[in-house]
Amino acid sequence: MLWQNIPILLIVLPLGLSSLIALLRPRAAKLAVLGVISLCTAAALYLLIRVNALGEAFTVKMGEVGAPFGNELYVSHTEALLCLAFDAIMLLSLLAGMRRADEEIPEDRKSLFFTVCSLLLAALNAITLTNDIFSGYVFLEIATIAAAALIFVRRGEGALFASMRYMLMNLLGSGLFLLGLSMMYSLTGELLFPQMLRRSKAILADGRYMGALSACLILLSLGLAVKSALYPFHTWLPNAYSLSTPAASSLLSSLVSKAYIFLFIKIMLRGAGLEAFSESGAANVILVYAVLAIVIGSVDAIQQHNIRRMVSYSSVAQIGYIFMAAALGTKEGCAAAVFQILAHSFAKAMLFPAVDRLVEVSGGEENFRDLRGSGYRAPLAGAAFAIGAFSITGIPLLGGFSAKVFISEAAWAAGGLRMYLALAALAVSTVLNVIYFLRTMITVYRRGERFELKPAGNRPFSFTLGVGFFALVNLYLGMGAGNVMDIILRGINIWN
Repeated sequence: MLWQNIPILLIVLPLGLSSLIALLRPRAAKLAVLGVISLCTAAALYLLIRVNALGEAFTVKMGEVGAPFGNELYVSHTEALLCLAFDAIMLLSLLAGMRRADEEIPEDRKSLFFTVCSLLLAALNAITLTNDIFSGYVFLEIATIAAAALIFVRRGEGALFASMRYMLMNLLGSGLFLLGLSMMYSLTGELLFPQMLRRSKAILADGRYMGALSACLILLSLGLAVKSALYPFHTWLPNAYSLSTPAASSLLSSLVSKAYIFLFIKIMLRGAGLEAFSESGAANVILVYAVLAIVIGSVDAIQQHNIRRMVSYSSVAQIGYIFMAAALGTKEGCAAAVFQILAHSFAKAMLFPAVDRLVEVSGGEENFRDLRGSGYRAPLAGAAFAIGAFSITGIPLLGGFSAKVFISEAAWAAGGLRMYLALAALAVSTVLNVIYFLRTMITVYRRGERFELKPAGNRPFSFTLGVGFFALVNLYLGMGAGNVMDIILRGINIWN
């Protein structure tokens, strides 16, 4: 059927047009990339509708040539949903932060910015849809290069330093992942996930090469943990997020790290199997790092006096939630992790443009003492920040609350020590989330002396459109969480 070629379109279209976008003038490049992303978002929505109607997953052989000579894409409800989410977030992030990107990016770099956005879109869709681990690695590297370009495209030595630090840490992650991939191929002789899963189960049943399998899975897990900024590999994250343009910060925090984690979940479920992941010790390693990330990331956020760095550090804790849910080693935990990817992505992508607007109406000052009353001067940004902050904190009716409920239920079902660790981490971090976000909300709506407490002018319609849709999705993820989780579970239940 013709519609089953949509997965190919989602990769080939932005990848092929990126070279053309690089040749265009900045304004034409901006319109071209917005058009490409809009088309991909519409195609991903149609794909999700058709997959739901089909009721089962399907495989696309690139060029009608299967493995080992060709590549395959795999589409279930989960992949289709995440493609739609990633494409929509990129579109809304660019809309919300477009004016600031025009102001902060030098004229000779603007076409580069839009080019790497198109490349990043192709890489994210490919990572989400790939059915083999090596193609996942290739597009991981494309996403890494594009993400580094998003950071240094902004003028200034700080952005260049942050970009270099990002690349160095990601090279470490890439090396670990490639080493694990090579060992996994030597051990199983397979790259496609279904065949790799069968060989992994055979190794697990035989028991002779369990040590080698454990080493493979730990290396793969640590490689993706480094690239995703899981504690203690998060040191590059605050500068990278806080020194980028608002649009780039939204893309980095809500898309790039989340695509890496989704590949980790696919390897767990479809490449090695949950039993092998648990028996190898990889689950325990990741669980410990995740719990530390949840607590220490929140503590670091409390200690910040700069609003951009506070929002950046909060991502460390939220990434910990995702890894912790996956490390529970159950399908329910993996489904909760995917839901947390969605909830955090839509909340964090809204926070960065909102923070930028609050800073803008405060004379460009980012310290909390200078932000007093900014919620009155930028009412829409203040409301958007409140919704995003309340979602991440776990206030009912918002996506973050539903994510924490699903993670708690998965932890309870898993039982044992993992249950106690997960529930304790959730409880402690929720209190810490309240502390730093409540402090920020009080500051934003506290009367200050430097600026008048009246609106400082309207933002462009694109900003209103972007944060408005983000707010609606955050509300839907809270009130319609059951429908979203049903889609995720339908996909995960047919993965293997």
